[in-house]
Amino acid sequence: MTENIWSYRPEAYSGEQTLGLVGFDVEATDGKIGSVDEENDAVGDSYIVVDTGFWIFGKKVVLPAGTVIRIDPQERKVYISRTKEEIKQAPEFDEATYREPDYRDRLSDYYGAGTW
Repeated sequence: MTENIWSYRPEAYSGEQTLGLVGFDVEATDGKIGSVDEENDAVGDSYIVVDTGFWIFGKKVVLPAGTVIRIDPQERKVYISRTKEEIKQAPEFDEATYREPDYRDRLSDYYGAGTW
């Protein structure tokens, strides 16, 4: 299936719910990577910012909504379709530019623009 990497998968999130993901733990396919520090749920421009803590030396990463495979509100967890290493190798987070189109384009290229 081809969809926008900046949109949540239908099976991951019900549009009838308010996300409220800040503080949720984030699980890659091979373990916990951190917790949600910020979220943007704008249609076609959705993402989460994950604070990785000590895992990669306090680094933050932006994960497009299309990388989210499941949200479990009871466990307060967000499950991502990428490994820790894939996330670690993503384009470097910069607090000043992470909302800019150039950075978003690099993330789209890295995470597979247009596909889930």
